[in-house]
Amino acid sequence: MRKARFCKRFAPGRWLTRLAVVSLTVLSSAGLSAAEPAIGWPEKPQLTLGFIKLTDMAPLAVAYEKGFFEDEGLYVSLKAQANWKVLLDGVIDGRLDGAHMLAGQPLAATIGYGTKAPIITAFSMDLNGNGITVANSVWAEMKKNIEHRDGKPVHPISAGALKPVVKAYRDRGEPFKMGMVFPVSTHNYELRYWLAAGGIHPGFYAPAKGDTSGQLQAEVLLSVTPPPQMPATLEAGTIHGYCVGEPWNQQAVFKGVGVPVITDYEIWKNNPEKVFGVSEAWARQYPNTHARLIKALIRAANWLDENDNANRPEAVRILAKSEYVGADEAVIANSMTGTFEYEKGDERPIPDFNVFFRHNATYPYYSDAIWYLTQMRRWGQIPEQKDDDWYRETARRVYRPDIYAVAARALIEEGRMQASDFPDFDREDGFKPPQSGFIDGITYDGRHPNAYLEQFPIGLKADQRL
Repeated sequence: MRKARFCKRFAPGRWLTRLAVVSLTVLSSAGLSAAEPAIGWPEKPQLTLGFIKLTDMAPLAVAYEKGFFEDEGLYVSLKAQANWKVLLDGVIDGRLDGAHMLAGQPLAATIGYGTKAPIITAFSMDLNGNGITVANSVWAEMKKNIEHRDGKPVHPISAGALKPVVKAYRDRGEPFKMGMVFPVSTHNYELRYWLAAGGIHPGFYAPAKGDTSGQLQAEVLLSVTPPPQMPATLEAGTIHGYCVGEPWNQQAVFKGVGVPVITDYEIWKNNPEKVFGVSEAWARQYPNTHARLIKALIRAANWLDENDNANRPEAVRILAKSEYVGADEAVIANSMTGTFEYEKGDERPIPDFNVFFRHNATYPYYSDAIWYLTQMRRWGQIPEQKDDDWYRETARRVYRPDIYAVAARALIEEGRMQASDFPDFDREDGFKPPQSGFIDGITYDGRHPNAYLEQFPIGLKADQRL
């Protein structure tokens, strides 16, 4: 990984001068005096940020490559991490100042599922971006159960088409295994959601009994596989399918080892995906640095979506670099430029497969946090019932729209963005209206998490315990 940009471009001892010049220029353009900046000088200008090699780390790469971090007086090193646990540990122990995270990680860490450590997020990195892929042999059997039109499968594809395949494996005494990237990942919950909606039980966790396998009562056995290893693990026959972010579904098509059967956009339209996380203590110690980081990331997300995704081809070239995602440009472009390839040659337009800014994608909604908490409860990671107030209080501790609003208002004052680009901060309460864009037709209202859980035929609810 390359060194921090300031090390590469500025001689030692000169970066403070550069910081002052950049900051004064920004303040002048905003009509503010140097004595009264919208956000104070960064307390810690040199930063190391972590990420996993997925296309949804794009805001970090873009903020670095386009100089948005520098505009905030921040000099950043971006470092790829081996897996999500290593990444989280790095934020907790201070090796990383912040990181591209699974949306469930700050929540799980704060409530003590796995590692106990308060983590917060003030920035949602994207919407959508995942898919579920199965091995070619599995797809050949699934196709028999799928309606076709003009010779092509009708989408979205229900897990009901997989159910007879899973039954055949079980009848032969063979486990049907699928990979996901981490126990508190969106991928785990989306895969479980899709399976359960099709009548397939994905299993429970029972941490109070010391069982964190997530495979109790399971008809399909889910386990962790690092994202870049998904296609090779599928090809080796170790797993029969997986849920992962891009480019690793399209890589399976490119290599001819598997077929993506559904995207997460089809499971839950415009679902929140990754977040940018920092420790709660770090945020308290470096509030100006934090707000300036969020400013740079907001600008990067906007750049990725502006002018009807006009910048996506350049983003693809950036992400293809070995220090970021390191996959073939053609593979990354398959999804990043508004299309998605299912079965080889079956390429379809999905303009919102990757969303980084539109639909208020960057805003850290409390209701997004609560959805993840409901899924932790549904599958037993939260072993006992919690009242609705607990869900709301936990969401407010971890998701921080107040910090986001500080950063966004500064961008508006500087003339870099418009108020219309953001929610109305004076009226926004952090809850989206009830959402009905789920594959099973169930409506989610983040204000009533327990009532939401009661609607599912598969999953824990009320005071049920394992």
